[in-house]
Amino acid sequence: MTDNDNPVATTTETRRRWRRLSLVLSAVAVLAAATLAIRPAFSETLASCDEWAEGTSYQVGDTVTYQGGAYTARQAHTAHPGAGWNPADTPTLWTAGGDCDAPPTETPTDTPTETPTDDPPVDPPDVPVPAHALTGYWHNFVNGSTALRISDVPDEYDVIAVAFGESTANPGEVDFAIDPQLSDQLGGYTEAEFKADIAAKQAAGKAVIISVGGEKGTVSIADPTQAARFADSVHGLMTEYGFNGVDIDLEHGINSTYLAQALHDIAGRAGPGFVLTMAPQTIDMQNPGTEYFKLALAVQDILTVVNMQYYNSGTMLGCDGQVYAQGTVDFLTALACVQLENGLRADQVGLGLPASPSAAGGGYVDPSVVNDALDCLAKGVNCGSFQPAQTYPDIRGAMTWSVNWDVVAGRSFSGTVGPHLDTLP
Repeated sequence: MTDNDNPVATTTETRRRWRRLSLVLSAVAVLAAATLAIRPAFSETLASCDEWAEGTSYQVGDTVTYQGGAYTARQAHTAHPGAGWNPADTPTLWTAGGDCDAPPTETPTDTPTETPTDDPPVDPPDVPVPAHALTGYWHNFVNGSTALRISDVPDEYDVIAVAFGESTANPGEVDFAIDPQLSDQLGGYTEAEFKADIAAKQAAGKAVIISVGGEKGTVSIADPTQAARFADSVHGLMTEYGFNGVDIDLEHGINSTYLAQALHDIAGRAGPGFVLTMAPQTIDMQNPGTEYFKLALAVQDILTVVNMQYYNSGTMLGCDGQVYAQGTVDFLTALACVQLENGLRADQVGLGLPASPSAAGGGYVDPSVVNDALDCLAKGVNCGSFQPAQTYPDIRGAMTWSVNWDVVAGRSFSGTVGPHLDTLP
């Protein structure tokens, strides 16, 4: 996003490790209890092991053979075709070893009662994103804008992107925790309150997702192992906090092949209610050959919307080959046209703008200009010098960086663009 809107996170590594250990222990307890609750407990070794195969779903503890060796699943996952997640190459998913020779034996034992955990996984509800939606980013950090709780987000926002999930020491892995400085400024904003606020927004029909990246955020997803870590950790955050999906805002280069695999993995686990948004920079969507554009097309089957950043851009080419300057209605419509004429559906294209002049280094426009651009694309009216060759009544809507800066500006963006979305076809 911008330099002053994504400071280095202050969460300590010690706090992360204790929190991860607690989550692991909770997950183990839930898994063990659930298993014992549905069948008598017994110790078992497999008489034979099936050969590992793509397209198969595996559970923790499943044992397979691969290239003459035995492997045991460390994590539940689906071996997506072409992902390269074979046991020999993905140590995060498989551990070498497993008994495939001895006959099965059963030793009945008493079935223990389930032990409740303090922080059980959350099953996020399906929250349909409206045909014309307003997306806004919520700051999990303190800067010159207003500190907000999730409950403070104006009702006009249909999708709330929590900024940001952070990379860890394990390449591909993403973590999240409430920023201590933000918590202090809000009088002690706890994770329990944060989760409750998410659930309340969802009950009101708003989707809440975790955004990964930002202007200073770097997450490496460059091989099958890193893709698996990304999928596991993001889905883990979804079940921990109740997020409806993920936003990809990686601004330092991506590998479309492995990131697409990871996102399909997450979507397969999350189900039909999964929300996937992207916020590439303008340069990243200038033509279908860029990695970001290739990613958008590769995940089009699960993609909700691409809210490209129409700011901090200078001049760029429109779909007519002409150069347009940021901060104008033509810049918004002619650059949106690039996406619309190169494979993305209209309902997968949104306009991303700063909520105030303080929110970005350049590209701010009055919210009324955003409305003009939406009218031009959807209805063919209120255009500038650029006139699209056709109308796109299904254009998804708009995004702003950020909710916090919008509140500083008197909610001008959400109060102007939000209601106008309801007037589109």
